[in-house]
Amino acid sequence: MIDDKYEPLTIQNLPKRLMAVRELTDQIGQNVDAWEVKEVGDGNLNLVFIVKSPSGAVIVKQALPYVRLVGDSWPLPLYRAYFEYHALTRQAARAEGTVPKIYYFNSDQALLVMEYLTPHKILREKLILGEKVENLATDVGQFCARTAFRGSDLSLDTAQVKNDRALFAGNVAIPAITEALVFTDPYFDANMNNHTAGLDVIVETIRNDVEMKARTQHFFRLYSAQQDTMCHGDLHSGSIMCTSTESKVIDPEFVTYGPFGFDLGMLFANYFMAFFSQIEHRGDNLEDYQNWILEVISETWSSFEKEFSDLWHTERTGMLYPKTMFEDQGHSSDKALISLLNDIWRNSLGFCGIEMHRRCLSLAHNADFERIDDLERRAPLEARNLMLGRDLILKSEKIRSTNDLLNLARKFNAEDFL
Repeated sequence: MIDDKYEPLTIQNLPKRLMAVRELTDQIGQNVDAWEVKEVGDGNLNLVFIVKSPSGAVIVKQALPYVRLVGDSWPLPLYRAYFEYHALTRQAARAEGTVPKIYYFNSDQALLVMEYLTPHKILREKLILGEKVENLATDVGQFCARTAFRGSDLSLDTAQVKNDRALFAGNVAIPAITEALVFTDPYFDANMNNHTAGLDVIVETIRNDVEMKARTQHFFRLYSAQQDTMCHGDLHSGSIMCTSTESKVIDPEFVTYGPFGFDLGMLFANYFMAFFSQIEHRGDNLEDYQNWILEVISETWSSFEKEFSDLWHTERTGMLYPKTMFEDQGHSSDKALISLLNDIWRNSLGFCGIEMHRRCLSLAHNADFERIDDLERRAPLEARNLMLGRDLILKSEKIRSTNDLLNLARKFNAEDFL
């Protein structure tokens, strides 16, 4: 296979094409007749297979030369697998134990063989089913803090940061999807946009709000220009796999250098969409589960804030905020830390609001809402989500605490905008 030209894998050809990959056979054995291959790729971009045998199991992931959700009318370069591989290796080093192990990578085939996470399930599915995950907020908050801090000029030496920025700057086509679908398309009548019937009045309100659109472009500029750290780039509830007690982060192919608050904002948005949609997924225990989701948001920020602060005091060895300017002169750097954390918080809220809009108005919606078949019941819930997103974009500077944020969510959850 290594010498072959690129060819998409299938259930039928995978054993023959991968039987000589030692890193794979080390995990599942050399007897291909005993391999069980199942395609499980239900995402928007890639082929994903579970390959099992009596000896073990692995995930085989291969990029396609187009956007799977749309088809070959939207070409997409295969190099995204290369950047995903490099993102995963860095995340594994900076936040140990939080991402799947990589066993094999083939750049020509845009192919990764990695750890099969079991009995993990996609977090979005757990949220729809009303399942709680112990330590979710702590695990993901720490992941965000460790990858953010340790991938930045706060920690790495200048050469490392510049080399990484140069490396991931080559990931042009994938972040371009974010640039269009997240920051631009929701705010005009883009070709691939779609929204639930009954939301027209809300869509008109959002697209006619010039002040809010100017704010979205402010945050777009930050995403484009503020290269604080290596961001996962697409951290949502479909990019986290969980048991009842453990969480792992997957799928960083949208990796890019961007603002500290970007990943948090994307994550919070997906939690809010789970929160608003719960009334149509819960037969009972609605209030308890909605409150748990809001607690996860609050505790994720607390976990991030604590871990980021601990790393500030113990691993601040990069060129920014050097100890020679503060501690070495007997001065505290706490005010600088608080100022930076406040900036991250405010920016995360703006990114959150924009992602809440994208997932209802642009391409690639969330199952949280899409699984509500009754459109007359779905639309009012999406309207609450859209209007809270608008408030977060406009008022990110004024929302000072997680209590303020969660109270705002509860307020919007009680309102009828249609």
